[in-house]
Amino acid sequence: MTAILGISAFYHDSAAALLVDGEVVAAAQEERFSRIRHDPSFPGQAVAYCLSEAGIGAEELDHVGFYDKPFLKFERLLETYVATAPLGIRSFFKSIPLWLQKKLHLPREMRRALGGRYRKRFVFAEHHESHAASAFFPSPFEEAAILTLDGVGEWATASFGTGRGNRIALSHELHFPHSLGLLYSAFTQYCGFKVNSGEYKLMGLAPYGEARFRELILEQLLDLKADGSFRMDMSYFDYTAGLSMISKKFERLFGQERRKPESEITEHFMDVAASVQAVTEEIMLRCARHVREVTGMRDLCLAGGVALNCVGNGRILREGIFDNLWIQPASNDAGGALGVAQLIWYQLLDRPRAARPGDGQSGSLLGPRFDSAQCRETLEAVGARFRRLADEGARARWIAERLAAGEVVGLMQGRMEFGPRALGCRSILGDPRGAKMQRLINQKIKFRESFRPFAPSVLRDRATEWFEFEPGEESPYMLLVTKVREGRRKGSGEESDAVRGLGRLDLPRSEIPAVTHVDGSARVQTVDPARHAFFHAVVAEFEALTGCPMVVNTSFNVRGEPIVCGPEDAYRCFMATEVDALVVEEFVLTKSEQKEAGDD
Repeated sequence: MTAILGISAFYHDSAAALLVDGEVVAAAQEERFSRIRHDPSFPGQAVAYCLSEAGIGAEELDHVGFYDKPFLKFERLLETYVATAPLGIRSFFKSIPLWLQKKLHLPREMRRALGGRYRKRFVFAEHHESHAASAFFPSPFEEAAILTLDGVGEWATASFGTGRGNRIALSHELHFPHSLGLLYSAFTQYCGFKVNSGEYKLMGLAPYGEARFRELILEQLLDLKADGSFRMDMSYFDYTAGLSMISKKFERLFGQERRKPESEITEHFMDVAASVQAVTEEIMLRCARHVREVTGMRDLCLAGGVALNCVGNGRILREGIFDNLWIQPASNDAGGALGVAQLIWYQLLDRPRAARPGDGQSGSLLGPRFDSAQCRETLEAVGARFRRLADEGARARWIAERLAAGEVVGLMQGRMEFGPRALGCRSILGDPRGAKMQRLINQKIKFRESFRPFAPSVLRDRATEWFEFEPGEESPYMLLVTKVREGRRKGSGEESDAVRGLGRLDLPRSEIPAVTHVDGSARVQTVDPARHAFFHAVVAEFEALTGCPMVVNTSFNVRGEPIVCGPEDAYRCFMATEVDALVVEEFVLTKSEQKEAGDD
């Protein structure tokens, strides 16, 4: 037996992943255990879970890998501080102590976290090498082009190359401070959202605006080349020297100060969001075309934080630049833990690799599961009223019946998803046909902005009837945006164009308004029985009742919290929101019964 542990830590979305004889046994983000969103600390609880899932101790590990090279990253920080001195003095005094105490002593920190029981050497991969490995090795391709796009690793902010068999080779890089991820984060901050967290909001806001600042961005902020590479005018940005992403010059360029968090979102910021999204898509398309031209490969693997921009991913697919596209479900830093473990197994140990039909990600269901005894014990401890539905078919029908009646159901079933998307195991579900369902879930359950769109989870063999997918195309990890089929849409383009801003939320959009964005698009998850068996049964039962082969699917959490992990998290979220019913493995609960219990 060969056991390999991969770790990402100390920057954003810390995680651990474990391979045993090349098979991914477990992977999870630390935030799910600590309940601290995007927890950057050492993933001690995630490591403990991975070892427990494999039934081994730290002393039985053969290799432990870390997803980037801290000394190279420290070199970049020091060179940047010297180049911008004395402007970066506040940032210097904030970050350097952490480096001197922990980040430059990673072997010591990792040994300590492993209880001193691991005594072998550590492997340090480069950041984008880890991303590339996580993109290619689980993919269904024997060979493919690889493109990684994110904020910054050591020096690289983007890279591309190829994967063949059990080898990856990166040939080109874009270097800091020029970064598509950091550019997008700068606009995230300008629009009043939190950096490294609110980028999804910026992408969701973009369709409400007009891209009237697109040319301004391309003329003033960027020097964009035909191959997708670019240089940024750093006088508009402050992240190399200060504690902010943008400078006052940036604000003057767009004619307004940055939006204050939680304040009204005006049309100006909607237009800014639309503009940077348009630029981002253009850069992604140019990069993809260049990678195809240089590598000659027919298939593409994507990873890095920018690969979570599912609108840009959808553009790459629709433009036909590559025949097929596979995106790592945990494309952010969390996926680096999986990437470095796979890099050790395939490339360092030279183990053979055979591409699998579908992919080797196991539906990205790599987190913990909770057995019936654990769930019952938890529910009894909190005084919940519940009943047992042991038969999976009966349980799937129970869920579908409630969804068909307009109720919202929380689902905690099977192994937790690895990555930022809920894929039917830690999900809040609803009826996509309800015109008010989007506002209801956003405002009364998720406690977040009303404009945020939801995803349809559709039976894979019915997806082409409702969305602009080609036969055989799929999106199992909710990482592609496409249009709702024209025949399913409602309302005229002229009517939509006449209404500005959030007023567009009230316009008729399609037969499935709860999952159709204001531009007629949807972030689709295709559900198949091989990857997500129980969830497939739920959606199939819903179709049998309603004729609609999909449900609303959003992550089981409230704003500011990570996705639920175990039964205690699920029950707490259920009781704190207006979710109508809850399924915790084989136990089912309704809100009305809990209220009756409270009256007692």
